[in-house]
Amino acid sequence: KVNAGAEAGTDVGPVVSKAAKERILSLIDAGVKAGAKLELDGRDVKVPGYEQGNFVGPTIFSGVTTDMPIYTEEIFGPVVVVMEADTLDEAIALVNRNPMGNGVGLFTQSGAAARKFQSEIDIGQVGINIPIPVPVPYFSFTGSRGSKLGDLGPYGKQVVQFYTQTKTVTARWFDDDATVGGVNTTIALR
Repeated sequence: KVNAGAEAGTDVGPVVSKAAKERILSLIDAGVKAGAKLELDGRDVKVPGYEQGNFVGPTIFSGVTTDMPIYTEEIFGPVVVVMEADTLDEAIALVNRNPMGNGVGLFTQSGAAARKFQSEIDIGQVGINIPIPVPVPYFSFTGSRGSKLGDLGPYGKQVVQFYTQTKTVTARWFDDDATVGGVNTTIALR
């Protein structure tokens, strides 16, 4: 169900801004124009009470090729691009050819296939039998290639380190009467 994010039962909320909505819609249009088959069209979704909202409904493409903008660009909206490969090796090569490297998922019952996929795929966030490979915000953002900006990610230990100025304080305290005889520079290790 497409609705405002705070409404009960919402599955898909609004995108972050009007500009983001326009970008997503333009990429959907580009996919159609390039010849991909639009299996589910989320361009004209209406949400009662939120007519001015930035909503894009779930959208699914099939018949996508590597020269289409919906393959080469990151969409950052509720758009799924379905591509087919005859073998796992072909699927890995297909993903690794993409200029971006944000996230990818593999659905399988084979542990061997999952292990091969996660070892050979050149993507920062890999999901096995899950659709979105970022389970909680504290996990680091580990996109690769065109999907990564800078050397740190926006989540996880990296962001804590980025926004933290560390300080080391070494101190030793004495009873007041111990300082009467002068400066004490010894360190007792007992």
